[in-house]
Amino acid sequence: AYHADLGTEGEDGHSEKEILEQQLLKNEIKVLVATVALGMGFDKADLTFVIHFQRPASVVHYYQQVGRAGRAVDDAYGVLLSGDEDDHITDYFIQTAFPPQKHITAILSALVASPKGLSIVEIQRNLNLKRGQIDKALKLLTIESPSPVKKIDTKWHINANGHSYRLDQDYVNAITHIRRVEQQQMRDYMSYSKCLMTFLQVALDDQNPKPCGQCKNCNPSLLLDEHYDEALAQKAKLFIHQNHESIIPKKQWPAKDMFEYSPLDGYRIPETLQAQIGKALSMWRDDGFGTLVSDGKKQKHYHDDLVNACVEMYQRWAPQPTPRWVTCIPSHQNKAVEDFAIRLAKALALPFAPCIEKVKNNASQKEMANAYQQVKNLDGAFQVHLQPKKYLPCLLVDDIVDSGWTMMVASALLRKIGCTHVYPLALAYNPAKMD
Repeated sequence: AYHADLGTEGEDGHSEKEILEQQLLKNEIKVLVATVALGMGFDKADLTFVIHFQRPASVVHYYQQVGRAGRAVDDAYGVLLSGDEDDHITDYFIQTAFPPQKHITAILSALVASPKGLSIVEIQRNLNLKRGQIDKALKLLTIESPSPVKKIDTKWHINANGHSYRLDQDYVNAITHIRRVEQQQMRDYMSYSKCLMTFLQVALDDQNPKPCGQCKNCNPSLLLDEHYDEALAQKAKLFIHQNHESIIPKKQWPAKDMFEYSPLDGYRIPETLQAQIGKALSMWRDDGFGTLVSDGKKQKHYHDDLVNACVEMYQRWAPQPTPRWVTCIPSHQNKAVEDFAIRLAKALALPFAPCIEKVKNNASQKEMANAYQQVKNLDGAFQVHLQPKKYLPCLLVDDIVDSGWTMMVASALLRKIGCTHVYPLALAYNPAKMD
């Protein structure tokens, strides 16, 4: 895997990206599964294939990226895979390219009300906005001339022109229109019946477009065989089913001393209150079990196949010290998690203890956009009905891990009452909701 979040520097002074690039250049690895983080400067003359999983943003991007194959070899393939989700993904990026005026207005209003300025955490405390939404709005404001805001040390302040600032909606609409035209051009490319290279050349203003004789429309005999080995397909399916996600424990709260009702405090979470590294069976809505989890969420009942899969995951995981009992995150509206946890406990031959009670009708965590709001929403939401003493390790079960804060708060409360180890176990992990 190759992406923007890889570590910047390894033990030998080289970044993880550089190490992977060198391994590919030297043919020590066959494939990099890369995002666009693999920039324009990368050149490997003997690449024999480029596979796009989901279509790129424009024909310009596609031409640049697929053109990395076949630079110094006789035969190379460019494979473009597209699914129904492509339009949804594209729409998301187009719609979120610019912060909406309401986010900008909310941030500027908060700064007006705070003459001493606000840090990012303080803005999150005042506004139910994602950290990314706040960062995007502030970035746009800082590149305006004159800028409506300024940053002094860690605090953001409003400038004189910030009181009346309005986003240039005509500019936003123009850019949005360009992006939609680009995407339509990609759709047209994929359904084009004549020479695909000619299509790209015309789109890129080439004055001499000529049929290539090598694309799928010019010469179908050059196409790759679409048949595959069934044993290999089963191996891939097994890999996907066993590709479990780790649930990494939180080590600090979003702000210091933010709890009023829960017996938790401070900024850093001491090890004695932290959860252990947990496991999620799947990625939310991904192939494998992610789709089955999504279906179960809608039906308010999780299939026995998910119980069996979690048993297999648990056996491979083999956490130490071994959990000796099972509990779960409670819900007033949906008993599907408790029902699943009871069946999982039975399959693992472990006792189930519904010791966590939901005692507060707080808003749904889905409505909370940033870490501060998410944790604040959980303050006083749960009570653990156990006598304070030393308890054996337990599994803490939930269906979906979004931000991870629900698991963290419940784990901290279990640890505080005396549980020696808490292992989170979830059916699916949804990184899109992480702040």
